[in-house]
Amino acid sequence: MNIGIFTDAYYPQVSGVVTSTMILRNELIRLGHSVTIVTVTHPGVEEKEGIIRLPSLPFFLLPSQRVGIIYSHKSMNKIKKLDLDIIHTQTEFSIGIFGRIVARRLGIPVVHTYHTMYEDYIHYVSSGIMLKPASQLAKKVSELYCRDCSAIIVPTIKVKDALQQYGLRRHIDVIPTGVNIEPFKKSNFDEELINDEKKSFGINETQPVVLYIGRIAKEKSIDVIINSMNELIRKIPNCKLLLVGDGPERENLETLAKHLGIEKSVVFAGEKPWSEIGKYYQMGDVFVGASLTETQGLTFAEAMAAQIPVVAKYDKNLDGIIKDRINGRVFYKDEDLAKILSEVLINKEEHDSMVKNAYDGIEPLSSKCFGENVEKIYMEVEKQSCMLQNQKVT
Repeated sequence: MNIGIFTDAYYPQVSGVVTSTMILRNELIRLGHSVTIVTVTHPGVEEKEGIIRLPSLPFFLLPSQRVGIIYSHKSMNKIKKLDLDIIHTQTEFSIGIFGRIVARRLGIPVVHTYHTMYEDYIHYVSSGIMLKPASQLAKKVSELYCRDCSAIIVPTIKVKDALQQYGLRRHIDVIPTGVNIEPFKKSNFDEELINDEKKSFGINETQPVVLYIGRIAKEKSIDVIINSMNELIRKIPNCKLLLVGDGPERENLETLAKHLGIEKSVVFAGEKPWSEIGKYYQMGDVFVGASLTETQGLTFAEAMAAQIPVVAKYDKNLDGIIKDRINGRVFYKDEDLAKILSEVLINKEEHDSMVKNAYDGIEPLSSKCFGENVEKIYMEVEKQSCMLQNQKVT
């Protein structure tokens, strides 16, 4: 099949949507399909075969994100030559709108993956003003976009439930984004080199490391992790918190660490290239996440693949992924986090058991399963499209 994936978020950006899209592209190619990415331009990023980029500008409220134009005659002509069988949109704005225009003009069915629960991100655009109307608008736009697609994919039951609450009345397929396990395997990395990398951040090999990898943003609730470090340090004085990533909340979190007097125990490593992320997982003794806005939490699956124990704040999207004291730990109250982190770091037997169970059970979350499940949706959509075209002819 010839497949066009339309997305506002793609390399060199770093996000869950980017990760999901890149994994999907690679798996579809592995399955023998031809895949073209349609996305936005980025300064300094050269054109590559298999990628069509539309002109874009920085989003004025989030300059690190870019917004593309919703139509390009030049890009349309390129896409016509691809003879696409399926258009798979990953975002609802900008390039997502362009994908719908292309689909309508060329008579191509649209599969859409709904990744982002925008009501959790309204604070970026409303500045605390008119939050409720802005949230209602986001819900309505989401429902309208999804309403007449040929198929809708969501990563978790949590997102499916949200779309249904928004008023979407149609079939929705739940397909978790898979993780390519290979790049995260512990066996890929030399322990001595990992220790040298730790030293570059002022961490020696005897210091336990609490690890977070992701955007440094308000909705990630990293303040909960930093506050827990204040208590954890009393139990394990030499432990460190390593934050890998960057974002708009970094300055506020640095101020919080200083206010608590633990700035020497909190390391901001900054954003790192995706190709190097695997080694940063190996620097952690426990991986932690406190966000309630994730649609699936890919980093937890990556940590499991890296054989690092995971600790997460309970959220519906983690049901079936993290089972408390079996393949990870779950906390419900912020004040419980420090105690749970100390237990994971101190209790070696439980630590090793959770790591083994998590790694042994990760196959259903593999990128291979993800690609094959999406392929099944494409085939069903293509079959339905052919039937509709035959009905029109007759």
